[in-house]
Amino acid sequence: MAEHPILVTGATGKSGRRVVSRLRAAGHPVRAAARSGEHPFDWTDASTWDAALEGVRAAYLVQLDGTNLVRPFVEQARKHGVRRIVLASGRGIDDPGYVRDRTGMRDGIADSEAAVRESGLEWTISRPGWFAQNFNEGFFADAIAAGELRLPAGDGAATFVDAEDIASVVVAALTEDGHAGQSYELSGPRAVSLDEAVTTISAVTGREIRYVPLSIEDYIAELVDQGLPRVEAEIFADVIEPLREGRDAHVSDGVQRALGRPPRSFAEFAETAVWPGKVG
Repeated sequence: MAEHPILVTGATGKSGRRVVSRLRAAGHPVRAAARSGEHPFDWTDASTWDAALEGVRAAYLVQLDGTNLVRPFVEQARKHGVRRIVLASGRGIDDPGYVRDRTGMRDGIADSEAAVRESGLEWTISRPGWFAQNFNEGFFADAIAAGELRLPAGDGAATFVDAEDIASVVVAALTEDGHAGQSYELSGPRAVSLDEAVTTISAVTGREIRYVPLSIEDYIAELVDQGLPRVEAEIFADVIEPLREGRDAHVSDGVQRALGRPPRSFAEFAETAVWPGKVG
């Protein structure tokens, strides 16, 4: 498949851009597809699909949350001769009680998984838990930069997974044999509490960063005071619930099974990450 471009959707995201970088470093031609960037692609605009799929034999699909677009896209991919699909999914999809889902996001992701399994193509599913990069690129980044992480997470912990490991698993599934029919649940090597996480980041950056546990109502009230509609604030609080309840504290073996090595630790992530305002 090396002579054909490998399609990477969500190519500017946390996992997608790392997948693109690794594929290119290994000499594979890549079609980096996103709403803005090298190759224009929009999940909600089916007129962009054919150009993204032309000549492709393997594809990494980072789905658009809350939609049921993977199923028709996979059917279109099959018509274009795509042979291998790697789907970005998430931990907890098999557990209806994992998180309160007001938006129907879980049903959309579950349908996406079913679509690739039923496609007749070689498929692999990546199911990462909480990204370690949430602390410097995502959900928690602004709070970390400000020096105070305020969340209704209590003393909950998670086995935060490094996006570098996620990308390595995806690249292996895209370019190597032996991964077809596998669902890889991805985690770090042990559970890390938010207090331990910010302490680790403080040591690496030379900046004092605190974790402040909030009640759910106080957290929602703070978001509303910042201008967020209450319903959206409640959805953000729902997202934190699995962390508070320890539902992501278990260790998964996906990185070991896919790559034959243990996952990177949170400390390894912190030491190699880019931190705004790092001292020294």
